[in-house]
Amino acid sequence: MNRIDRLHAILTHLQSKKKVTAQEMADRFNISLRTVYRDVKALDESGVPVIGEAGTGYTIMEGYRLPPVMFTQEEASALLLGAKLAEQFTDGSVRKHFNVALFKIKAVLRSPDKEYVDKLTEHVEILSRYSPDTDSPSQHLSLLQQAVVHKRIVQLRYRSNLKEEITTRKVEPIGLVHYGSAWHLVGWCHLRNDYRDFRMSRMLSVTLDDVFFDPSSHPSIREYIDKLRQTADLEEVIVHIDKRAAKYLQEQKYLHGFVSEEELETCFRMKFLTSSLRYFSLWLLMHTDKVTIESPPALKTRMTELAERLSTHYKL
Repeated sequence: MNRIDRLHAILTHLQSKKKVTAQEMADRFNISLRTVYRDVKALDESGVPVIGEAGTGYTIMEGYRLPPVMFTQEEASALLLGAKLAEQFTDGSVRKHFNVALFKIKAVLRSPDKEYVDKLTEHVEILSRYSPDTDSPSQHLSLLQQAVVHKRIVQLRYRSNLKEEITTRKVEPIGLVHYGSAWHLVGWCHLRNDYRDFRMSRMLSVTLDDVFFDPSSHPSIREYIDKLRQTADLEEVIVHIDKRAAKYLQEQKYLHGFVSEEELETCFRMKFLTSSLRYFSLWLLMHTDKVTIESPPALKTRMTELAERLSTHYKL
């Protein structure tokens, strides 16, 4: 990257955040701190109102904006792919904003790049087993994002999974997580007096309170997830899977706690860590006699019980 391109990139980076440290810019653009200081000085001398100094961080004076950015063809293509993924992994409350933003971005593209993106759009599709939470009566993801950023208490009418009971919850949200083909809100629940995980599709209604909470009393979402992983009660499972069946596992094994595998003569010896032998046994059941359980004994017992129940159920 030549210096002119780098100065432009640094200016864009400074406008993307409230404050940017010199070390952050050095790491992003793979340059020395001394070069960062020279580049920031050059921007300042060219009339860009850079506020701050070495050691504290830099910001751009409020009200200053760079004229419309010209995207490269590769950057525009990356945004197109992001839009395609957004269609699959967000709800309507977010998709509409993403599509409007994408139109604004396409408006500043050069004509050849617009044509390139339009042609690429016709030839890209995202196929996924995931389907948005259409069983939810309304779309809440955008509102929940606001609650997380502005530290506002959320009121939920929530339907539990097991008892199918409906409760009203006040929640101090710490973050949003996507797993198991659904979005989840993690936060401190006033009703349970503990942290809880709320699946968005079970939210019957969501409203924002006028009450704000103190974020310093909660961990970040990353800290929460890391702690959860460390304290989770995981059990080791070792199974032998026939080589003919192993090739069909692909990404499935990672969803069930895959750790490692060892190739033997006719099978793979696979090790997993699971928090639920019940759900793990149901997954193994689909592979029938292509799986042999080495350990633990409790899993063998569980599989025997399932086989007997199936035999009884389908017995003529």
